[in-house]
Amino acid sequence: MNKLFIKNMVCHRCVLAVENELNRLKLKPVSVILGEAVVETEPDAVTLEKLRENLRAIGFELIDDKKSRLVEQIKTEIINYVHYDKDEEKHINFSDHLARILHHEYSYLSNLFSSVVGTTIEKYTILQRIERVKELLVYDELTLSEIAWKTGYSSVQHLSNQFKKVIGMSPTAYKKMQIHNRKALDKIGENGLPEE
Repeated sequence: MNKLFIKNMVCHRCVLAVENELNRLKLKPVSVILGEAVVETEPDAVTLEKLRENLRAIGFELIDDKKSRLVEQIKTEIINYVHYDKDEEKHINFSDHLARILHHEYSYLSNLFSSVVGTTIEKYTILQRIERVKELLVYDELTLSEIAWKTGYSSVQHLSNQFKKVIGMSPTAYKKMQIHNRKALDKIGENGLPEE
């Protein structure tokens, strides 16, 4: 078995797209999840380069070095936590959870992430949470109180304050807008948060 680490996988469609590329190159995927794929045999250099090209063409990237892989694993865990985990799991100590899942001290993960990405894990998580809030506001199926609970905020006030700081308007004002400026999950964090 050979594990491949892949950058920019953020949703179920990404998993399917990567799985299709692996099958196309006859690499026999055993499992494909966000950020990684396990294939039956180690690909030769020619096949690996072809996979690298094919993945790049559809917006993904093979990751070779350990630090970059770990940063991508951190991003994947944050995306899973914010966008896909159960609501009850939003109310855990995320730094402890991240350290446990990735088998490193949180301070090491935090320093590595900041040095590679240029923002902190906390700010990146906030940006992901705000994007999830924007998505839920657009759907217009939940109250602001339900959205606060679902996204791990302690109160509507906390959500509203953070939303206004990041987006520049209240959640209610955002909801009333005709055009909603949503970001792709893999592009979140590129511009950082406004300075305090």
